[in-house]
Amino acid sequence: QTDRQRDRETDRQTDRETDRQTDRQRDRQTDRETDRQTDRDRQTDRETDRQTDRQRERQTDRQTDRQTDRQRDRQTDKQRDRQTDRQTDRQTERQADRQTEIQADRQRDRQTDRQRDR
Repeated sequence: QTDRQRDRETDRQTDRETDRQTDRQRDRQTDRETDRQTDRDRQTDRETDRQTDRQRERQTDRQTDRQTDRQRDRQTDKQRDRQTDRQTDRQTERQADRQTEIQADRQRDRQTDRQRDR
């Protein structure tokens, strides 16, 4: 019986060792799977960060474009106003010159009429 008991004990020890090895293998497999998942999560996080950065950059670009457009529009408006002012000034000068000519012509005509009348 002692041989039998020893054999049984040996079998139990072997079974326990086998169970421990199996548990360790499972643990390592679980650890590897956890590591892989962690890596995938990091990759996803990096991609999300890049995407967020690109969105921010596009938004900043759009804001800059709008600001540039507004500045360009203001500059164009100022140029148009200056051009309109110059045209108005020239037109006013021409009208004043015509008026001066008309008055000068009338004065000459009156002088001529007075000289004839004498």
